[in-house]
Amino acid sequence: MWEHIFGHVTNQRWEMLHHYIRKTGHFVGYGTMGLLWLRAWWMSLPRAGFLLDAILALLGTAMVASADEFHQSFLPNRTGVPSDVLLDCCGAVVLTLLVYIWVRLRWPKGLAKTA
Repeated sequence: MWEHIFGHVTNQRWEMLHHYIRKTGHFVGYGTMGLLWLRAWWMSLPRAGFLLDAILALLGTAMVASADEFHQSFLPNRTGVPSDVLLDCCGAVVLTLLVYIWVRLRWPKGLAKTA
């Protein structure tokens, strides 16, 4: 399908494209997981505040990413590298910040907890 849209790609070029596609998938996938953790903590601890919820969401994402990389280190065709955990956590941080900015702009009092 790629070649139909963009034309012929050499094997060397495809390896580079495949690398970037996989890393983008990690960034977006774990960023989404971070948002799911954020929502879970936000709903479970309604009076805790956004910062604590975001920290717990990032910790949850880091734990899952670390467990995934640890698991990959035992597979012969995969590698478990700490830089992937960092990339995964960066995805969670970026998407959490984007949600925070969006909520603050859309509903300025949306993050305030009711007493």
